[in-house]
Amino acid sequence: MRVCVWFILPGLIAAAGCVSPERQQESPRSQTDLRDGSNPPRAAREAARIPASQDPQPLFDGKSLKGWRISDFAGRGEVRVDDGKLVLEMGTMTGVTYTNPIPTMNYEISLEAMRVDGTDFFCALTFPVGNDPCSLIVGGWGGGVVGLSSLDGQDAANNETTQYMNFEKGRWYRIRLRVIPDRIQAWIDEEKAIDADTKDRRISIRIEVEESRPLGIASWSTTAALRNIQLRRLN
Repeated sequence: MRVCVWFILPGLIAAAGCVSPERQQESPRSQTDLRDGSNPPRAAREAARIPASQDPQPLFDGKSLKGWRISDFAGRGEVRVDDGKLVLEMGTMTGVTYTNPIPTMNYEISLEAMRVDGTDFFCALTFPVGNDPCSLIVGGWGGGVVGLSSLDGQDAANNETTQYMNFEKGRWYRIRLRVIPDRIQAWIDEEKAIDADTKDRRISIRIEVEESRPLGIASWSTTAALRNIQLRRLN
């Protein structure tokens, strides 16, 4: 008999002693189901350190990289803070990764992002969905694709979340992401762009953004500016 012990916290349910079926290995070319090997109780304890509040909590102070580190991407550009903005200069891929504990379920992340220069994604927001990572891509695949990478091994350009939008250089776009049980939702300028049912789905990231885990933001061959990065717990 298999015995499961459940640890229940606001916005988080974790299980110990239950072993899920081994996931299929994917090729580096596409996506990969990357787990950090940490046990759920530890993740639950870390998430519990975040106050359960509906008030947004700033993740970026507008003055420094406090709480963030520069993601160790090969060929990355410069990262700097300028006049309240977090600037990711053009490189192969440039990004920052959050270093403090974050919830893994029942939360929203919001930010404003701008494509300053370049023609590819100016916001690849990698985030946790329980024990699994996922990424919201804004402006990828030549500049216009919005979607989740990845669902059942299909990336943002090849699954039911794929959207095509026009993004102007020099314009701020408000992005809001919500993670709740069995669903990931996203809005751009308050218009819902994604409403994905994740029940019984395989959620993963492309190997290229592994350095963004558990929470990170990156750009590809593009200079991006970010501001007003906030997190809100959903009670």
